[in-house]
Amino acid sequence: MGMTMTQKILAAHAGLEKVEAGQLIEADLDLVLGNDITSPVAIKEMAKMNTEGVFDKDKIALVPDHFVPNKDIKSAEHCKCVREFARRNEITNYFEVGEMGIEHALLPEKGLTVAGDVIIGADSHTCTYGALGAFSTGVGSTDMAAGMATGKAWFKVPGAIKFNLTGKPSKWISGKDVILHIIGMIGVDGALYKSMEFVGDGIRNLTMDDRFTIANMAIEAGGKNGIFPVDDLTVAYMKEHATRSFTVYEADEDAVYDEEYTIDLSELKPTVAFPHLPENTKTVDEITEDIAIDQVVIGSCTNGRIDDMRIAASILKDRHVAKGMRCIVIPATQAVYLQAMEEGLLKTFIEAGAVVSTPTCGPCLGGYMGILAENERCVSTTNRNFVGRMGHVKSEIYLASPAVAAASAVAGKIADPRKLDA
Repeated sequence: MGMTMTQKILAAHAGLEKVEAGQLIEADLDLVLGNDITSPVAIKEMAKMNTEGVFDKDKIALVPDHFVPNKDIKSAEHCKCVREFARRNEITNYFEVGEMGIEHALLPEKGLTVAGDVIIGADSHTCTYGALGAFSTGVGSTDMAAGMATGKAWFKVPGAIKFNLTGKPSKWISGKDVILHIIGMIGVDGALYKSMEFVGDGIRNLTMDDRFTIANMAIEAGGKNGIFPVDDLTVAYMKEHATRSFTVYEADEDAVYDEEYTIDLSELKPTVAFPHLPENTKTVDEITEDIAIDQVVIGSCTNGRIDDMRIAASILKDRHVAKGMRCIVIPATQAVYLQAMEEGLLKTFIEAGAVVSTPTCGPCLGGYMGILAENERCVSTTNRNFVGRMGHVKSEIYLASPAVAAASAVAGKIADPRKLDA
């Protein structure tokens, strides 16, 4: 009985020839990640341990991104805690304001995550790095503390679900539509503690930004991680961004999967997740009533990369945000912001009546830069639409791709980007 891609990575990092689903292992870590909300808790827990310093100052990344620049005194104190810890321990990869970005877009861009890595982060969307062929998963702050101190973590080896992707997506269909379709199909617990392993010839028709988006939302299906095979596009990305060596793992032909699904990308349509769960999906063709909205957010660790900015700008160019609408655009990193500026995308956004923010997670978790009031509706390219996620408990969030979000900003209601081509 063979191993899946995830199981091979975990076996190698546990120093074992073979692992099986359900087995408890201790694995060496290549990177431990924390942000300005989760790191202070980990830092306080680490202070209780009988240890001196961190296991490796080069294998820890601290990224203040949720409430940065600080929105209030409490967030300033959190960031101060992280900043001082980074200085005391000479953390190589601490990213101050001006250098920071949304963590899950920033780390691949900085070359800190590569194929074959085992990565934990005190943030649930750490599963993003599976797009590069790494095993990455979110953990609690206590596990982050133990990881920083020892460079090791305990895992229960996950079983796996295989998603065979075929075909080529149509215009305006992106990774967000793919993952919303999957979550709508299997549910928010359909991959509970499973590795979501994506295979098939359709992958070659997905950009790296598409793959980051799909892996990012594996957690929204309950997945332990999402992971893609390493192909020429992956290798090219890592060679452009990273200086570290990487290891390519491939699933055995006789690897065991708990379930298998085949998805023809050419059949997918723009998809929206209705309140209050990511599994409540409808294609735009299935939406029969007008759903008026108050705000659009284009950004986040899910959809704040340069492809997302380009897609949104291509729709907003020579158009204007609907009267009474708020449209907030958040490039995920300083590099994305700069590239968007050089390509004229920021000018397009501003001329269309949108505002452009510095990189931040802010509105995604109801932090700042776009909080919703009672009875307000938002179309958002973020990853969660739980009750009260972006503000008032009686507000509503509709998850969608940058194309649907931008088209909705122009229409003032949930809109089909394909109709703009008509």
